[in-house]
Amino acid sequence: MSTKSHSLVMLRRDFKHLTRNPTSLFNAVLMPIVMMLMFVYVFGDAFNVGVDYIDYATPGLILLAVCYGLGATATSVNVDMTKGIINRFKAMDVSRGAVLNGHVVASVLTNLIAIAALVAVAFLLGFDPSASALDWLGVLGVVLLLGVATSWLTVALGLAAKSPETAGLASVPLVMLPFFSSAIVPAELMGAGVRQFAEYQPFTPIIESLRGFLNGTPDTGALMAAVAWCIGIALVGYLWASRTFKKRA
Repeated sequence: MSTKSHSLVMLRRDFKHLTRNPTSLFNAVLMPIVMMLMFVYVFGDAFNVGVDYIDYATPGLILLAVCYGLGATATSVNVDMTKGIINRFKAMDVSRGAVLNGHVVASVLTNLIAIAALVAVAFLLGFDPSASALDWLGVLGVVLLLGVATSWLTVALGLAAKSPETAGLASVPLVMLPFFSSAIVPAELMGAGVRQFAEYQPFTPIIESLRGFLNGTPDTGALMAAVAWCIGIALVGYLWASRTFKKRA
């Protein structure tokens, strides 16, 4: 079998494992919706963002939907590494690249399902984007690029961790980082220090590029910064994951 065929087999395996784990499904698909309901109905009236809060918050919550599924990916990768499953795959002559590719693609597909559910709920809550069909393609492109980048970084974290428990904890900073960005409130409303961090951290231009597309006014500067950050994160994650996999496997 080719690497592509092996990757498809690994993808099917990883996706089955995910769908059979209620906790992972809740964190990946339902938790972002819970967060949306909480921010819109509990905190939404406390923020003056110049537009309906659901329209402002949805781009940031899309990014949160990507991040909330990463813990399951890191844990799954680490279980494969620490429980001897990788050695079994080696004995079966399964391509090394296929094992990692399967985890990455399964993570990205989970992201897309979670985001589709989130956006559907957002529309029910009154979300009213001005995006054209081309703008929606831009949103999809940014989401895919972000999903691939964060998935490779998460796979690397999972491979580097000593146990499944520490692997799950390793992804926590990625989950927390959006809260210190423009996801929930504009950076200019934050206090000194936090505001500067929010303005220059990688997730803010990604969120602003999504916000621009959904508003029908794409922000070229934010988009270029978002693409650069995603490519950089993906490259670091891929190289780190490949090196760690070769060393530990």
